[in-house]
Amino acid sequence: MATADLSKQPDEVAAMFDEVAPKYDRTNAVLSVGNSWLWRLQTVRAIAPQSGERILDIAAGTGTSSAAIARSGAEVVAADFSPGMIEVGRRRHPKIEFVQADAMALPFRTGEFDAVTISFGLRNVKDPRKALKEMYRVMKPGGRLVVCEFSTPPHALLRAGYGVYLRHVMPRVVDLASSNPEAYSYLAESISDWPDQGTLSQWLRGAGFTRVAYRNLTSGIVALHRGHKPERKQRAKASVPEAPPS
Repeated sequence: MATADLSKQPDEVAAMFDEVAPKYDRTNAVLSVGNSWLWRLQTVRAIAPQSGERILDIAAGTGTSSAAIARSGAEVVAADFSPGMIEVGRRRHPKIEFVQADAMALPFRTGEFDAVTISFGLRNVKDPRKALKEMYRVMKPGGRLVVCEFSTPPHALLRAGYGVYLRHVMPRVVDLASSNPEAYSYLAESISDWPDQGTLSQWLRGAGFTRVAYRNLTSGIVALHRGHKPERKQRAKASVPEAPPS
């Protein structure tokens, strides 16, 4: 794929990620200028995983983020639609459960997870809003969602500089660091076409999430979005009048 087509088919994107899987983490570290570890740290803190919880990490790739979450003692399921990514992840993190899955049709029961997270993967889904509804479905009432995704820097000067980086600097770096430069050209264009923080917040609310908020990281190049699935409302007990004294 040479252009960022947001109507893309899952099998096309999966094939692209299959090709970059072996060097994916190294290339990301280079392209983020070392910020990828900081974004991962902030994402784990936002998830606030607890021992004994069951957490779904979507678009987990090779499992780097899943391993960071699992250090809390939580049970992590790493889901990705790329068989190549999953193959690499299983070798690197044999104690983590990897599942091949489409974010728009997750193969999990309703209300199965205490928390769901996705990092830098939502923009690669054919229908992101459908994926958010699936995340809501598999989450327990009271559960929490954390989405870490590239976003729109709020300051015009930084936006302009970031645009120059995506169009001119990133392709040159990719030529040296990546096993598939064309794939990263697609990724750069998908970042440029992705909606801003306010729009993604609206999508979360539209999927049913409450207490929706976001926090900019690295001056808004990345945004950390959060939401919660409401607790079940308890039915009010019917008021039964006492029998009059006989």
